[in-house]
Amino acid sequence: MSRIAARFKTLAAQGRGALIPYLEAFDPDLETSLALLKAMPAAGADLIEVGMPFSDPSADGPIIQLAAIRGLKAGASVAGVLEMIAAFRKEDQETPIILMGYLNPVEAYGHARFCADAAKAGVDGLILVDLPPEEADILEQPAQDAGLDIIRLVAPTTPDERLRYVLSHASGFVYYVSITGITGTRTASAAELQSALARIRAATDLPVAIGFGIRTPEQAATAAGIADGAVVASALLATLAETLDSTGKATDQTLPRVLGQIETLAAAVRAGEKKAG
Repeated sequence: MSRIAARFKTLAAQGRGALIPYLEAFDPDLETSLALLKAMPAAGADLIEVGMPFSDPSADGPIIQLAAIRGLKAGASVAGVLEMIAAFRKEDQETPIILMGYLNPVEAYGHARFCADAAKAGVDGLILVDLPPEEADILEQPAQDAGLDIIRLVAPTTPDERLRYVLSHASGFVYYVSITGITGTRTASAAELQSALARIRAATDLPVAIGFGIRTPEQAATAAGIADGAVVASALLATLAETLDSTGKATDQTLPRVLGQIETLAAAVRAGEKKAG
């Protein structure tokens, strides 16, 4: 059983959803982002999504775009991100790691080589937001051979027929983009989420995590209670950015502030009730 499947199975037995925080690799530098990654599980992260900095992150809002720019300025590369994951895995063999990014750097690195090296580094799943299932044959077999899950995105605008097709190409879990538009903007209501989850559950048995627009502990608890997990990204990156000095470097507040925010989110998720269905 994969780390992703095992973690969701454990959480389901506990009757709660997952908290899935996001960090941008190398933001604002390798040392800080690695220290943050290593500390996230103890702060309450159940799974962790790691962003691979890219120069044109078209699905992301300004907060994640700025984090990607900081990461690139700090020297982020595909190989560097994988080395960062490998360093994390020396201390943590349990927490699932999902790499989120865009296809261009993977194309440049080489599909099969990327999947093999990602698995060797300790990556469990991939989210490539600009790789539709119709064109995913270039990655699906290498990912399967390497034991990597390909996590698919679905949205409020995804028609039922399209939903079934996309999910037939998914593994690990389903990432429900709860709003239309870019990350870090508005938030979906509980009623909207419940309606969407009923539709997704009818099309797949995979766990479902809700992302985009989740900023507060209350929103995270609601999402994790309705679905199987809540992804929090922009809110954490905004906090990180607030702690940087005038030159964009980390300060003694960077790790405590972000980790404290994760602890608060985790406490809310763990106190929330899992909804039936």
